[in-house]
Formats: sequence, C-alpha cells, structure tokens
Amino acid sequence: TISRFESDEKDIQLSSVLNILGVLGMTDQRRLDFPEANPQPISERNNAVRFWGRDGDKRVRCEISREALDDHYQGNDKDKLKVFKENQPAIGHEARRKYLDDRLEPDGSVLIRTTDL
Repeated sequence: TISRFESDEKDIQLSSVLNILGVLGMTDQRRLDFPEANPQPISERNNAVRFWGRDGDKRVRCEISREALDDHYQGNDKDKLKVFKENQPAIGHEARRKYLDDRLEPDGSVLIRTTDL
C-alpha cells in the first residue's frame, strides 16, 4: 500500500493511513471511558465530586470542583452529586479531553476546574 501510494498508483484512504500509523506505533491508543463512574461527593474538597474512568485496565481517578459544578452546570445551592449525574456525559467529555491532552495532576488524576470549561 505504501509503495503504491508513493508511486502515485493509488489514493490512500484515511483508514489505511491510521492502520499504517498504528503498526508503526505512532497513534495514541489511550481512551477514557466511564463504565462505572461511581460518583462520590468529596467533603475535604468543599463538595467536589470524584468519579472513576478506565483506560483499558487502568483505573483513572477524576474529580470536578464545586466551583466548576456551580459556574458551568447550574449547581448553585443544589446537591452536587445530583448536578453531576444530570451532566455526566458533558463532564465525562471534559475529563476525557484533559486526560488525552495529558493535563493531569501530579498524581496522574484528572481535576476539572472552572477555568477548564
């Protein structure tokens, strides 16, 4: 495929490019999914919410600050766990974005702050 592409004999499809890059180890295989987020309020962080993601076999701790819940998810004067559950897909998206951008805390966890949103 590469030879035919280099000699202009064949147009190459994106899927072929991704397969070639994958074989060469040049693609990012990381993922962050939330099959069992198990959200929990964190009292020591002023009612932030902790939840868990998975990257293959690796368990990844994620948190969203109280301020982020208040400022971006209408969490003022509401139960933070309920606000999290109502907005879980959007919050998961933000956690995934930070994780894949390697914007992690020193301990390898993901913390979503109001300034991230």
